[in-house]
Amino acid sequence: MSKLRAIIVDDERLGRQKIRAMLAGHDDISVVAECANGADAASEIRRQEPDLVFLDIQMPGSDGFDVIRKLRRGELPAIVFVTAHDEYALRAFDVNAVDYLLKPFDRRRFAEALRRVRQRIERSALEAQRQERYWNRFIAKSHGRLLFVPAPDVDWIEAEGKYVRIHVSGATHLLRLAMHEVEERLDPAEFARIHRGTIVNLKKVAEMYRGFGGDYVVVLRGGERLTLSRRYWSKLKHVGGLT
Repeated sequence: MSKLRAIIVDDERLGRQKIRAMLAGHDDISVVAECANGADAASEIRRQEPDLVFLDIQMPGSDGFDVIRKLRRGELPAIVFVTAHDEYALRAFDVNAVDYLLKPFDRRRFAEALRRVRQRIERSALEAQRQERYWNRFIAKSHGRLLFVPAPDVDWIEAEGKYVRIHVSGATHLLRLAMHEVEERLDPAEFARIHRGTIVNLKKVAEMYRGFGGDYVVVLRGGERLTLSRRYWSKLKHVGGLT
């Protein structure tokens, strides 16, 4: 599981310490740098490529908005502004900030900001996934965390209502994706639909044999047995040279 990487930017040491202390209860987030001014912040964001930045607004030299102006669009992580001044709120959301934490804030308000960050990052990851010709990973949610599952690790996929469930080495994850969408975005050289409700990773197939009623049984390397219906026979016919 990949942790979210964060940078804390605040010219006050106590302000940086407070954020770090509140992050201690969220083990899916790792602080990779702290900065006390805007110039260092822009440099560290380019170097570290974090997922999240807690960004003070009023700082010596250049303020939080200057930091954002110095970064190209593709370099911008999720931004949570942290400030004692409420007059910058509209400007903050004009630059697409995820949240605006007004000092002093408590743990409940901080946790709400993190919830919004996770939602933003999840949406961005799903959008990037959809833009790829073929997906090379899945993004799953588990207990408030985002799990990045490489597509080659997936054993098989089954329909579950309107969504799908991926099976990975004995673990499963429910994804809010439709079966037809998943089938369209997986490489057909690596994945094949073998049943109305089943997609299989071809590299995970150990054997196939004819079952009752003309259907075949597909046996995966992990021992799972899946039904290959006659409707989808042509999709797996080439795997074992069967006729």
